[in-house]
Amino acid sequence: MALISPIHVVPDLTDQVYQRLLNAICEGELAPGARLTQEDLAATLAVSRQPVLQALRMLKKDGFLVDAGRRGLMVLPLGAETISRIYEVRSVLDGLAARQAALAGAKIDLGVIAEGRKAVKGTKIGVMIDADMRFHNLIYNASGNPLIAESASHHWRHIRRAMGVVLQQAGVRDTVWDEHEAILKAINRGDADRAERLARRHGEQAGHHLVQELSRHMREAS
Repeated sequence: MALISPIHVVPDLTDQVYQRLLNAICEGELAPGARLTQEDLAATLAVSRQPVLQALRMLKKDGFLVDAGRRGLMVLPLGAETISRIYEVRSVLDGLAARQAALAGAKIDLGVIAEGRKAVKGTKIGVMIDADMRFHNLIYNASGNPLIAESASHHWRHIRRAMGVVLQQAGVRDTVWDEHEAILKAINRGDADRAERLARRHGEQAGHHLVQELSRHMREAS
């Protein structure tokens, strides 16, 4: 099992364990097919077994883990078809959010682009994912329609994991933020048509690229 740094005991320990394990799954520290047991994780994270048990139940409910018989739980492999469908929905929602933000006259601080570019120069996939999510959430909030963010939130955990796979390839990182910058500039100019078109294409291309990568990994593993 990959080494995961211990957690200091704090309030809401179950949430801390959940987030640590989710990050490990998204960042590839816990690979698809990895076996997890309550006892091993409690020892690795230096916490009691109870918060680990609750966190594992939450991860299973959220679709990240599946039963592995007597050997505990297993990290569920990413399915290319599932991710393709998620990104189909996401690209439409992102396009709608960008359009509505532009129509609302939103002026989003371009500092988020600088933060994102700084994040992708580092080595921590989780930091890159967090920067990407901040960018998209800014647009959702700027759209003025809370139902967009609410709808997107149902998929973000799995999108987060999918993004982890994509961002492990250094070549795509700068391209992602070039596209983000173009979207943001279109919104800030009030160009609703261009903002929607760029945001939707960004989502479609990301989904297509990810499905290709997942399919390639599956072929190599077989």
